[in-house]
Amino acid sequence: MAIVTMKRLRLLAMREDREALLDDLQRLGCVEVSEPTLDGREEESGAAELLSHLTPPDAQALSQAQTRRQEAERAMGILKHYGAKGRGFLTPRPQTSKEELCSPQAAARQDQAVAGVLAEERQVNALLAQGEKLASQRAALAPWLALDVPLESRSTPSLLVQFGTLTAARPFEEAAGAVQAASELSELREASAGRELRYCLLVCHVSAQEAVLEALREFGWSRLSMDGWTGAAKENDQRLTREQEENQAKLQQAREALASMGDRLDDLCRAADRAALDIRREEGRIKLRDTEQTFLLQGWVPAEQWEKVQAALERYPCAYELEDPAEEEYPQVPVQLKNNWFTRPLSMVTEMYSLPAYGTLDPNPLMAPFFILFYGIMLADMGYGLLMILGSVFVLKKVRPKGGMWNFFALLGLCGVSTFVMGAITGGFFGDFLTQLTTVMGMENPIVLPALFTPLNDTMMILVGAMCLGFVQILTGMAISVVQKIRAGKFMDALWEEITWWVVFLGLGLMVLGVTNLVLYAGLVLVVAGPLITGKGLGKITGIFGSLYNHITGYFGDILSYSRLMALMLAGSVIAQVFNTLGAIPGNVVIFLVISLAGNALNFALNLLGCYVHDLRLQCLEFFKTFYVDGGRPFRPIDLTTKYYDVVK
Repeated sequence: MAIVTMKRLRLLAMREDREALLDDLQRLGCVEVSEPTLDGREEESGAAELLSHLTPPDAQALSQAQTRRQEAERAMGILKHYGAKGRGFLTPRPQTSKEELCSPQAAARQDQAVAGVLAEERQVNALLAQGEKLASQRAALAPWLALDVPLESRSTPSLLVQFGTLTAARPFEEAAGAVQAASELSELREASAGRELRYCLLVCHVSAQEAVLEALREFGWSRLSMDGWTGAAKENDQRLTREQEENQAKLQQAREALASMGDRLDDLCRAADRAALDIRREEGRIKLRDTEQTFLLQGWVPAEQWEKVQAALERYPCAYELEDPAEEEYPQVPVQLKNNWFTRPLSMVTEMYSLPAYGTLDPNPLMAPFFILFYGIMLADMGYGLLMILGSVFVLKKVRPKGGMWNFFALLGLCGVSTFVMGAITGGFFGDFLTQLTTVMGMENPIVLPALFTPLNDTMMILVGAMCLGFVQILTGMAISVVQKIRAGKFMDALWEEITWWVVFLGLGLMVLGVTNLVLYAGLVLVVAGPLITGKGLGKITGIFGSLYNHITGYFGDILSYSRLMALMLAGSVIAQVFNTLGAIPGNVVIFLVISLAGNALNFALNLLGCYVHDLRLQCLEFFKTFYVDGGRPFRPIDLTTKYYDVVK
């Protein structure tokens, strides 16, 4: 239950063994490859110049693997769009071996499945584009359907022929009259008219061209090009209609083909996972440095995993060294937490805030009892706790999640146990569900669960107890801080920051109990002495007032924050009882069950999230600030992490 000790690994091996060695390291899943760096000794020995002549491997394979994963994911999205059913949320991920996933035969089948789906999708997209083009062409022909004139009609040396539009604001007769007035050797025919434009054909002798066009200018004449069309508009429209029908038939066939490819979804999942494995390996490979015959690998290995790595390296002709990182290198050292079944679920809380810095303290074992207890206090209902336990056990056993999902459901189960226990203490089972139900059923002696205390009747006691628990957690954080400072040789800092106020707290307690006031006086002397000893100049005086103000208001505000334990317990209990009471008013069991279950479901959903948020706030703001050093970088080894299949080693 600590931060895993990391070792820096430097490895020099033959370039011909590079892929096989990386494959072995990926199977082990405990080596993080990093960019090569040099320490002071190596820089002085001239190794920096040597490193500058080493070249990184080609990144083309990484780019190709990323493209393959994107294509596989896109192909899966296409099949799901056309009705393919993937594995449900409650279906555990199937297992496979790396050989089954990455063998040449399997890879060829997977790539063929991806290519087939994408090719069919391209066909669908091409047919859709063709359909839009045909529709656009028909729309362009629509105004000319009533005109039985070949659209390829063009002007001759003696005759002007133009297709064009006029504004629809003025009657067509006026435009036709103006054309006739300009020349008797001209004719203007209207094909159709819309709200804004009239579509017309102009024919006139070239000798009257200028006069006719001048006459039409005041009617908004605009020439249209009909290039590319042959035959009358109606004939073209009929042809386009047939082409649309054929295109629609082909489109339907292509869509049916995609809908029938649902059995390829498994191969697509495998293709995506295979690409993910390649990406993980290639991301490590591009951080290597090559010569013509050898390559240099630098990275991090958990000290407890070194024997396995060493056994794998012994199979290759290579040279390696393992060393502890210097303290100034700690910010670059990756962090891996080592926890047991009880504290591991709290990693989701720690990672949501920030991983601890390397060389500091893992907060999970210290936080776990408080987080789980506080959550149970806030929710405090046997019914809700039972639902959380059953949901956690069901998902963990049936789905077998990993990583963050395992942490989530494991934490849900632990908090469910705490919630059930606190519900048993306060007598809550979906509020007063049993009492109201037996009352509605007309029982002479309604069921009333025994309770040590209840949120409604013992509110003040619960408030005091919540703040006392908060005080205990704050003292725990202070104790951790004192231990850290003493280990770092900073005893005086611990004396003035924490021990002084322990004396003050102890003195206040003894004074309230009527034992003695001397301890409190000693604590006040230490409060005054701290700034006088550590301060300089006027800071000796201002430091006294600053220390008193900051610590008193800080501790008071921190302890008061824990009143939310009482507030959420009271709110959840009251809301549940309100819905139960509303359901009992009609006096009908069915109506009661409907209203009560609906209300409790809403109350449970809101408090499930609300209690987590407030519990998280207490840990991050009130507890962590006394000792926690954040900023850790997560340990990211090259491994067999996949999304759709569990790769067994």
